[in-house]
Amino acid sequence: MSDAGQQSPNGNADMPPAAGGTEHLNIKVTDGNNEVFFKIKRSTKLEKLMKAFCERQGKDLRSARFLFDGTKVQVTDTPDTLDMADGDSIEVHQEQIGGAA
Repeated sequence: MSDAGQQSPNGNADMPPAAGGTEHLNIKVTDGNNEVFFKIKRSTKLEKLMKAFCERQGKDLRSARFLFDGTKVQVTDTPDTLDMADGDSIEVHQEQIGGAA
């Protein structure tokens, strides 16, 4: 019983703020209506995040365009290759499919 609630008020103060060595990032993925948060390693291919978002939202990966800072995210990209920081957002847009001419 005496263990409960005895955390130091500075519990996380000893940990440095998100320095370059932080292994995981929290990334928000939003399509304008829905927001999904992912915690991924800096070296994880974003394809994994993209597939998971599409599965959760019932979207087809081939018809979704993922953008980070206005640049299309490729399935081979990682947070490191895009220089992402903790708390960054990826936008998802419906890919426009051309009609028959």
